[in-house]
Amino acid sequence: MNQLAAALADRYRLDRELGAGGMATVYLAEDLKHHRKVAIKVLREELGALLGPDRFVREINIAAALTHPHILPLHDSGEAAGQLFYVMPFVDGPTLRERLERVGQFPIAEAVRVLRDIADAMAYAHAHGVVHRDIKPENVMLSGRHALVTDFGVAKALSAATGGRQGHDRRRGVRHTILHGARTGDRRPAHRPSRRYLCVRGAGLRAARG
Repeated sequence: MNQLAAALADRYRLDRELGAGGMATVYLAEDLKHHRKVAIKVLREELGALLGPDRFVREINIAAALTHPHILPLHDSGEAAGQLFYVMPFVDGPTLRERLERVGQFPIAEAVRVLRDIADAMAYAHAHGVVHRDIKPENVMLSGRHALVTDFGVAKALSAATGGRQGHDRRRGVRHTILHGARTGDRRPAHRPSRRYLCVRGAGLRAARG
């Protein structure tokens, strides 16, 4: 962290680590120019080397062009201390994964609201030719009553670079108990699932019966 902090010292003041996963480590920082809190996600060195800075910048630029109320925007990106990073607004709220692990099931109304936010974000991105490729509860932030999808562009690039293997179990992001009241005895859809259905399955959200 010390080397990274020194490399970014002219733009950001690193505060503390917010979390780490198979893909990256996230730090809370202050944007010195705009006087705001941000989250800096730093890719693990092996993934950064696999992806490469040129491809990283191309994918980040595509993602940065997305403007939607339920897509977490990108403020900045680059390479510092030999590591690739990108900067997002700091969201003072849990991921969907953290919320699910804490409460287990959502009330129907809240589940529908969150899923609608995610589906709207995915539909907007698809309409602009951007596919996420790694939608899962860890990549959805909850802020107040709304959901924000994160990691557009980067997830796609890493999926392509690693052949879909990014250091996590994809089964954790696919659950068949999303909306119990809308489920039949056969868990397998009888038709080709729509993009919205796939989005809901990938988000891993489930709701409690009233």
